[in-house]
Formats: sequence, C-alpha cells, structure tokens
Amino acid sequence: MPEPPSRRPTMGVNPHMHDNALSRRDLMKYGVLASAALALPLERVVRAKTASDRIAVSRFPKPFTVPFAVPPEAVPVKRSSTTDYYSVTMRSALTEILPGMKTETWSYDGSFGGPTIRATRGRPAVVRHVNELPRVHPRLGYESWTSVHLHGSASLPEYDGYASDVTRTGEYKDYHYPNSQDARTLWYHDHGVHHTAENAYMGLAAMYTLYDALEQSLPIPHGRYDVPLIVRDAMFDRDGQLLYDDGGHSGIFGDVILVNGRPWPVMKVERRKYRFRILNGSISRGFKFALSTGDPFVFIGTDAGLMPQPRSVTSYRHGIAERYEVVVDFAKYKVGQRVVLKNLGVPNSEDFETTGDVMAFDVAGDATDLSGNSVPDVLNPNAPAMDLTAAMAKKTRKFEFIRKDGIWTVNGKTWADVIASDYEYVWADPALGDVEIWEFENKSGGWWHPVHVHLVDFRILDRNGGPPSPWELGGKDTVYVGENETVRMVVKFGPNTGRYMIHCHNLVHEDHDMMAQFRVGPPAGGHHPVYAAPAASGPAATTLGYDDDSAG
Repeated sequence: MPEPPSRRPTMGVNPHMHDNALSRRDLMKYGVLASAALALPLERVVRAKTASDRIAVSRFPKPFTVPFAVPPEAVPVKRSSTTDYYSVTMRSALTEILPGMKTETWSYDGSFGGPTIRATRGRPAVVRHVNELPRVHPRLGYESWTSVHLHGSASLPEYDGYASDVTRTGEYKDYHYPNSQDARTLWYHDHGVHHTAENAYMGLAAMYTLYDALEQSLPIPHGRYDVPLIVRDAMFDRDGQLLYDDGGHSGIFGDVILVNGRPWPVMKVERRKYRFRILNGSISRGFKFALSTGDPFVFIGTDAGLMPQPRSVTSYRHGIAERYEVVVDFAKYKVGQRVVLKNLGVPNSEDFETTGDVMAFDVAGDATDLSGNSVPDVLNPNAPAMDLTAAMAKKTRKFEFIRKDGIWTVNGKTWADVIASDYEYVWADPALGDVEIWEFENKSGGWWHPVHVHLVDFRILDRNGGPPSPWELGGKDTVYVGENETVRMVVKFGPNTGRYMIHCHNLVHEDHDMMAQFRVGPPAGGHHPVYAAPAASGPAATTLGYDDDSAG
C-alpha cells in the first residue's frame, strides 16, 4: 500500500518536514492549491543571465593545448563474495575547466566527468548516492533534489532513477544494480524531476562500464587502449561560471566543447588501434563526428553493447545519451602527425565558430603493446535485441513527440498527467515477455528528439521506411528521431515488471515536460518506482550497512 501523503517521498512534499512548514511551492507541486499541470510553470526558475553574458572567446584556451585525461575510477567501499558496494557523494566543487578560472560544478565525489564505475556481468553492485549539494542552487534558485538513473541498466523500478523518486539535500539512497546484461557502455546521471537539465549541466554525469567474458575474450583494444570520451558542450559567463540559458525551453547550446571535462583536449596516442567509448553527454547538442583525415570509424558497439559485426563509416550522427564504441587505427599515421576529431554539426543545434573542433590525437610514437589490436568479423552473434523481428510483434503502438502550447508532449500528454494520477497513468501496458513495434514520430522540421526508453534494448527497424544507419545496427536504448522522421523499432519487454519512463533526452524538453511512462505487467505487478525504496534522511555511514552476501 502507498504511504500516507505526509510520508510519501514524492517530488512535492518533503516527508521530513512538519505539515505547517510546507511552502507554497511544496503545496503547488503536491497539487493542494492547483493541479499538477497548472503547477508546472511555478517550478521553473528565473534566469538571471542570458547567452549575451558569455565570456569572451579570447579567454578560451587555444584548442589542443589542454592535456587529455581519463575520468577517475570509483573504488568499492566493500566487496563481498557476490556483490560490490560503492558510496558516491554529490557535492559542490570548484573545478578548473577554463585555465586559470575556478568554476562551481556539481559532481559525483568531486570529479567533473567521473568517477567511472567498472562492473562485471553476473556480479551485482549497490551504490549509495548521498546528496550533499547546497539545498538551493546558488544562482538558479531551485531546490537541489536529485534522482540517479543508471542509463542502460535493466534495474527494478525503484532503483531506476524515476524522475519523481527524488533525494533531497541531507538524504541518501542505495541503488541496486543487477549487472545481468551483455557487456556495454552505460552512464549514470541525474534525473530529478523538472531540474534534470540543470543538474546534469552542472556536472552530475559519469560513465559505468559493464564487462563480460565474451567481450574480454575478443582481440579488440582493452586496458589503456580502451578509452572513454564523454563529449558535451557548455557556456561560461564572464566570471567563469556555467551559464544556463535554455532559449525559451528549446535547448541549451554552449560554445565550449568538453571531453571528459576538459576543453578541446589533446591526447597522445601510439601507432596502433584504439577503442573509444563515445558518449554524447550534452544537454541539447547533437554531433556529426568525423576525423580530419577522412579515415573511417569502425563501429563495434552501440548502447546495448557489442554489435553482431563491425560497421565502418567516415562520419556519423550522434544524438544525446547515445553511446557508440568505435575503433580508430593510428598505425597508418606518421609519428608527429595530428588527427582532429571534428564536429560537422546537425540541424537545429546552434553552432559557433568554436564548436567545429572536439579534440586532437597526436601520434607520439610506435606501439608499445600490440595485444588487442584487431577487429574480428564477428563480434556478438547472439545480441538479444538483434534477434527480434517485426513478425514477432503482438502489437504496434505510435508515439508522437510534439510541442503544444509551449509544452513538449508525447501523444498530447505530459508528466503532469502522471503526477496527477499518482504515477498510475501509462502510455503503454505490454505484458512481461511481449514483443511490440513502437513508432516514434516527429512531424516538426524545427527540432529533433533523442528518445530514451528505460529498462529495455530495442532493434531499429527503419527510418521513414528506409534502413537504419550503419552505426545503428546494434541494440539500442536511445534513438535519434530527426526532423520529420518516423522511426520504427521492435522491442521485447522485460526482465522486470512495473512502471518505467520514456522521454526525450534533450533534457530541456524533458524538464518541460516531454516524459511518459509505460507499465510492464498488470497494474498491481512489479515494484513501485516512488514508494518502494524512498531516500533516507540523516548522515550516511561511510560504509554500507550490509553484512551478508544476499544484499543486492
């Protein structure tokens, strides 16, 4: 049974606050003074600055002068015979992003662009996320609640980072991750309702890599030749602080390109193959990546892990939240040669004179290790999503992503309808194990939507009746739905029952209010995404309080 309203850990009412201390904002969000739909505009923050307050380009570092760095790696606070335990604290930190300037960032364990959690298939993890952020954002003025989504994980609903399952300042929550899927590149990022864009923009995003025996057995690059690239944009004000201007809720576009938190870095490479796990961690920007030499990227992995076979292209479109694993062979270049990762741009992403370059690779010497230096013709012949066919589908559902009366909607409805229904309203209700075809339609020529479906992996069937792009020929959980495009995918629902989210991963669109949900299984089935495992208040212990191997 749901907890009574005074104790519900919802987005609206702090369960630890005395009733007569409820603010007007709390009451509005809970629906006491108005419906959730009418409350939405009151939750938006007033922007004190606009894009005209940007720092001068002359104060940027010259491209390819800042050294490349790999994000730090998280260390478990405890390992049992079955499970790894982590404790990660969200806090404010002063970070040198632009040389000589200190920028306030919000970080996981103090790292802007980290720490990476490494997991092994079949070995669960429990991650305690502690919210020690300032209670109110110092410049934007909103309450700093959070919700951590492990993007790409088949987690139970209460550990999935459901937007309205929030953790406030002074609270913590233990997230349980099964790590039961194929090896893949995941990432964890904030998902707090109506402030996901601001929280992620401030730095609450990091990688989570899952390994398995098949992936480790292949002769592809491993170890120091397996490199994460979290690519995003940002803009800064004259004081060097992150500047948030979402252009009337349409998107936020910066003039500084960051890779692993560093502006236009340069990486020294050897004359051999490297594997790059590329994540578009932007709030709204899409990329079209290419190498300055015109040489190809060899694709070996997508959101759901290894592709059945490699694919090769010289440029490709990379939407927000998508992950692609590519191999680049530097053996063909001379020592001293520079290769630049370029951004050719996509429609409806605002470009600047500084956003055409991403980073550089300087060939520093011959290979010191030639192990893991090839790409086999077959990578993963049994990728589950790629075994799905349209003929298996029991039903076809259509989802239209449109802007209506200034609000971003899915089939004409928004997350306000979910909140008003006490999280019961769903756009789709497949049974456990059902296979369906989902059609995502974007009739607009003025914007595009990177659509993420939680819990599941899917196979893209076609775009406007044509084949998917070569780099999409692997399992996906996020799909680029371009201008005037209709994308069809086939998806099998499981392994869990319960309610999960569908949303645009342009996080400004998500916050205003392009989020929906589906339910796998019967209405009473599954775990509740808000009430089953609410955040706890008080100081979190430095070690997790589990004392047997069954935890997690």
